[in-house]
Amino acid sequence: MAFNGSGFTHLASCKSVLSAQKLPAWRSLALFRLLTHLSLCCHPVLATYLIRLSADKRIANITLTGYHAGKSAYPFGVENSMIELITHLWNKLAGSIKLHVKQWTRPLTTGLATGTLSDTMRSRADLIAENALLRQQLIVLRRQVKRPQLSQIDRIRLILLARLTRFWQQALHIVQPDTLLRWHRDLFRRFWRRKSRKKKRKSRIPTETISLIRQIAKENCLWGAERIRGEFLKLDINVSKRTIQKYMPKVRWPSGQTWATFLKNHAADIWACDFTVVHDLLFRALYLFVIIELDTRRIVHIAVTRSPTDAWVAQQLREATPWGEGPKYLIHDRDSKYGQHFASIARGTGIEELKTPYQAPKANAICERCIGSIRRECLDFTLVLYEKHLNRVVKEYADYFNHSRQPLGHRTAYSSSI
Repeated sequence: MAFNGSGFTHLASCKSVLSAQKLPAWRSLALFRLLTHLSLCCHPVLATYLIRLSADKRIANITLTGYHAGKSAYPFGVENSMIELITHLWNKLAGSIKLHVKQWTRPLTTGLATGTLSDTMRSRADLIAENALLRQQLIVLRRQVKRPQLSQIDRIRLILLARLTRFWQQALHIVQPDTLLRWHRDLFRRFWRRKSRKKKRKSRIPTETISLIRQIAKENCLWGAERIRGEFLKLDINVSKRTIQKYMPKVRWPSGQTWATFLKNHAADIWACDFTVVHDLLFRALYLFVIIELDTRRIVHIAVTRSPTDAWVAQQLREATPWGEGPKYLIHDRDSKYGQHFASIARGTGIEELKTPYQAPKANAICERCIGSIRRECLDFTLVLYEKHLNRVVKEYADYFNHSRQPLGHRTAYSSSI
């Protein structure tokens, strides 16, 4: 269809309306090209409607100057249908473009690497605002979550990220800086432990030979490595002595009698002594000293003091062994109360001291059990007033313990004055 003068008049009016709306140059040029195409195709009504949509519905109705109403080839109903179709397509296109723009401009939070790369394209003001928003959310979460659960990968990531900034201590919110440093040390420790791990080398000795070495050593306990090697040579198996010693069962035969066997064999000649602490009514410490005989479980001597010194303990041993009568062995711990005076009195009486090993409470178990009986049966039901009161109470209990109470291993009753 030819483009007559009225069509030019219509385009001129449309151009004037677009200029009056103060639209961007690129948008005005695009609309003008679209209107030119529609005018050439004899669709002036659609052109007018697109102008209204492009101006955000702020443009007044455009009067198509020079357009003859009688020349319209489309009925009014057809024009309305076309307008509705174009409107629907325009809205759908605009919504799709808006959705894609939102997806393109949204920050990538799927992973640490992609999020970091997306942050490089953003401005400094946006990053500062986002950091403030994230910091506020962390503060809120810290009020609700007392101890967040972090995996090993999370810890490694925090360690690596902390090396990239000087303000890593201020940036930590869910853990303490000392905790992060401890993770760093543990990571280095695991790395070097794994690197210095001894590599397992495959044995060059067949499995059947190793099993035979262990079987022969188990069935012949008195055979050594050299004897077993001779038997292997008879079977035409060449194995060195060191190899046989390596695969032989490590059996540790006791070199002598055990501590329990020693106590059982020499119980009649062994005494044991120990201290315990008792507090009086004013919470002052009083020291209770007990000497017991292992064979009969008899309390040989008991005494109380506020300041147990070496001289005081030596005097108690002297009182417990009148006229040189005493045991052959005396068991006690390595306390400094058993000093030179105590050792000299023990040597003069012919007593050999047996000091218990460190962190071995069972070495003096009989005396410990006797002190426990004194506590459970006497001191737990007594309110101690002063030193003499405690001394009188424990001596009465010792007399009851030796004469009336029959403990395990008590063979005969003794009537000794304490």
